[in-house]
Amino acid sequence: MITTEKELLCYLDKNGFDYQRVEHPPVYTCAQAEQLRPSLPAVSTKNLFLRDKKELRYFLAVTACEKSMDFKRLGTQFGTSKLHFGSEEELTRCLGVSRGAVTMLGLVNDAGQRVELWMDTQVWQGENFLCHPLVNTATLLLSKASLEKFFQITGHALHFFEA
Repeated sequence: MITTEKELLCYLDKNGFDYQRVEHPPVYTCAQAEQLRPSLPAVSTKNLFLRDKKELRYFLAVTACEKSMDFKRLGTQFGTSKLHFGSEEELTRCLGVSRGAVTMLGLVNDAGQRVELWMDTQVWQGENFLCHPLVNTATLLLSKASLEKFFQITGHALHFFEA
């Protein structure tokens, strides 16, 4: 499991990913991130680690920071009846991150592909995306092409939803 930012950056470098890194004070919400990180030409995302209590399915739902999420509507689109936030323990076990640092890049730690990746269709129209590198004290700017390559390497299919 890749547990540190340094290990993740080495992984990205080894696999030929281009990225821009910006360091900042710790952020725990989209509002804090908006205030503390420099303005970058990219989509700032909200990443929600969710689970279906009945079927024990895990989901990483990615949308824009300014959007609110209707869990009932999401559940319908995900093919499940009820969605809940995953626990801190599940988050650490599945993605190797803690609350406040949930990121698409955490999928590097989901070797068994237990977490389903769901992207807001409207958000995916962007060309560049901001992602935490497993910690909430830095942000990486990655292109859509880089993320597609990352998802392919980690074995995660990209599913889409309407927020």
